[in-house]
Amino acid sequence: MSNKQMERVYLATGSNMGDKSAHLAKALELIEVYVGDLVQVSGVYRTAAWGIEDQPEFLNQAMAVDSNLEPETLLLAVLEIERQMGRERRIRWGERLIDIDILFFGNLVSQSQRLTIPHPFIQERNFVLQPLLEIAPDFCHPVFQKSIRELAADCPDPLKVERI
Repeated sequence: MSNKQMERVYLATGSNMGDKSAHLAKALELIEVYVGDLVQVSGVYRTAAWGIEDQPEFLNQAMAVDSNLEPETLLLAVLEIERQMGRERRIRWGERLIDIDILFFGNLVSQSQRLTIPHPFIQERNFVLQPLLEIAPDFCHPVFQKSIRELAADCPDPLKVERI
């Protein structure tokens, strides 16, 4: 780890294969190893599949992590965790053992070939907004200048999200 200043990052995890709860728990363990200190972790939420709907329901979770990784290094860490856990990328929005998305990196707004921060679909997905609402309701989206609470209230996603 470098002496770089810590940045508060928000991540979301999801799983809809096998022992979904165990996969989320393992992802949390590995995030602490590879990314940084877990500051807040939401409860677990059950949601119907988004995008490709003919697949098992998902369990989702959001977390705040204090990390000293740079954005591109954070992406590599997240991809390594997914790889270690056995994720295979076959179909976009398809079934997955684990999915880890970088939602926010402090107030950074950045786009590269591999990474867009903030995540471009946060405002359209209840399965991201509801867990985030639990841990960071007043966090302000740096592009839309709206709080998570406001984004959740305005979200067009019809899928029900249930805390379990």
